[in-house]
Amino acid sequence: MTKFNNIANRDDLVCYWDFNATDPYLSKGNHAYRLTEGNGDMVIRNDGPLSGSSVEIKEGQYLYIKRSECPELNICGHQAQVTVIAWVKRMPKSYVQCEAIAGMWNETEKLRQYCLFLNLRLNDSADQVCGHISGLGGPTPNQKWCIDASIGATPVLYHEWNFVAFIYDGNSITSFINGIPDLRPDTNPYEYQRGIFDGGISGSDFTVGAVHRLGEMGNFFVGQLAGLAIYSKALSAEEILAIHQKTLM
Repeated sequence: MTKFNNIANRDDLVCYWDFNATDPYLSKGNHAYRLTEGNGDMVIRNDGPLSGSSVEIKEGQYLYIKRSECPELNICGHQAQVTVIAWVKRMPKSYVQCEAIAGMWNETEKLRQYCLFLNLRLNDSADQVCGHISGLGGPTPNQKWCIDASIGATPVLYHEWNFVAFIYDGNSITSFINGIPDLRPDTNPYEYQRGIFDGGISGSDFTVGAVHRLGEMGNFFVGQLAGLAIYSKALSAEEILAIHQKTLM
């Protein structure tokens, strides 16, 4: 049994994946959604802090669910809240680029909603946890890209398990690393009150390990993913810490 089962019984948990060896891509929690491999077969490794397993995502690979098949992950609206948490073992990639963990975030068609990133490279940052929220779908006004994100201070190290997360409560975005708010002046927490964009029927798919941008999939994450959970509420800092403490290896 995954360690996360003991703390997963709550109405605002949309779904979570523990990437167990038996059925790694079917979510548990309140909704059973199945991830699909986007670019070739992936390997389930006998390594991870939740179920003892994890999915290995190689460069260029990703997972996804069509928007029509995961309606409860379409978290949007002016009053919307969201929490995304993940257990990752980051590995180097061949070039420097943002690294998307999971969310509904299509930059190509200006259908951004929410997404957990690493290494967003905004505001003199690199390698940190980043929680991205868009209330407009397109770029931040007067900017080339959407720059509305909470960016922590601590690099997410390679070759070791880290618990990464962000919350959005309708007023601000906050990024966490290993159970702790990774505070950084002006960028974490990041004040944001536009809510989450509603992409409608033709909005973004839910993607893991990459997002659609510049006309194709990119911003690839490389490494292992042992767990992923999405909530329709902003968890408290105490709740984030409790999840980390109860799922330590």
